[in-house]
Amino acid sequence: MKQIQMEELKQMQEDYRKNDKARVVRNALTTTDIASISNVLEAQEANPFLFSVEVKTMKAVNQMQSGRCWIFSSMNVLREMIAKKYRIEQFELSQNYVAFYDKLEKCNWFMNCVLEQIDQAYDDRTLQWLLENGVGDGGQWDMVVSLVKKYGICPKTAMPETYQSSHTRGMNELLNRRLRKFASDAKALNPDQREELRTKVLAECYTLIADCFGLPPKSFTFEYVDAKKKYHAEYEVTPKEFYEDYLAEDLDRYAVIINAPTADKPYHRMYSVKYIGNVVSGNEIRYLNLPMKEFKKAVIAQLKDGSPVWFGCDCSKDGNRQSGLWDDAQFDYEHTFDLDLSMTKEEMLNTRHSAMNHAMVLTGVNLVKGKPTRWKIENSWGDQVAHEGYYIASDTWFEKYVYEAAVDRKYLTDAQQKVLKQKVKVLDPWDPFGTLAD
Repeated sequence: MKQIQMEELKQMQEDYRKNDKARVVRNALTTTDIASISNVLEAQEANPFLFSVEVKTMKAVNQMQSGRCWIFSSMNVLREMIAKKYRIEQFELSQNYVAFYDKLEKCNWFMNCVLEQIDQAYDDRTLQWLLENGVGDGGQWDMVVSLVKKYGICPKTAMPETYQSSHTRGMNELLNRRLRKFASDAKALNPDQREELRTKVLAECYTLIADCFGLPPKSFTFEYVDAKKKYHAEYEVTPKEFYEDYLAEDLDRYAVIINAPTADKPYHRMYSVKYIGNVVSGNEIRYLNLPMKEFKKAVIAQLKDGSPVWFGCDCSKDGNRQSGLWDDAQFDYEHTFDLDLSMTKEEMLNTRHSAMNHAMVLTGVNLVKGKPTRWKIENSWGDQVAHEGYYIASDTWFEKYVYEAAVDRKYLTDAQQKVLKQKVKVLDPWDPFGTLAD
């Protein structure tokens, strides 16, 4: 390893003192954040909040201080299906109901996964990964489908948010502390005793989750007012009935497509991620890897048909929360700081500079001569930011930072649908395409 030489340091200091632009930047940064002094006005001008294809959707929701974006975004997609059938102008599904069972199933999932690895040394990479990640708020589309098929759904009025469901850090810390103790205790037990311990710990986890989230309803009254202001009420509806009879959609018809331009994931192949999931015997996490041109074609087809699209992305890059724009051209850090920051999507994935960390809903796209220039996004950060909770993404940002989407199989080509039947290649648990479930 080579250390910094004093002569080298002296030369850098001399060059810096001669740099008039650096002095201006340094002075500006004493009272201003980095993004503000690098903001490019033209990026806002190039991305007005106007779209040639737009799906009418409801008021933006708020996940608060929790990582349940995948639940909120998927419930936003499902509520539009219900609202269209019953002509409801404003409606919200209970994210808390789905989150309750997700947490419980994840506790069981975690313990099952740990028991598979329990005889490994603590420094085994897979066991380390399981113990470090524990049970979090994140998830994938197929994890939502597994929960809905098993437990159903209900209106938010039947199980509203609690402070803890909207601020999950404290509960997560307690759950993971108990689950890690389970792992430690299980190492000293024989297989039969381990199963007894799993049952005991699961009951303890249920109690904590119920304390924090409340008890899920066994049945409820489905009350709503339609577009003609007429009141309706359906009594003693169970969550499973609400899914099977009122939503009445086959969620298995949706396929998750990804854009992973890395050498280890050839296009037109199927992939999964080991130990990513929640419901034991639920839907397998399955990804169809497509080139971006094919990926966007399927997404646009669904939007044109009047249906929103659930998707996963890296929302931490090149975004302005208040103005509501994600655009890789809106911050000119390279010229502000004289840095070479150019990286391809493949390089960003390989070096872990970028990975999925947020799920939202695509509700529109602007097409010029058939090609997208910007996208409309329904977020779950409330309606007091951006365009009443809706955002814009430039198409170049979309290509760089959008990684997956759930689309109806009918929008895939015959060749793509044949690939869906392939056996999956199982990726390591720490693969970047599993990060949304962290």
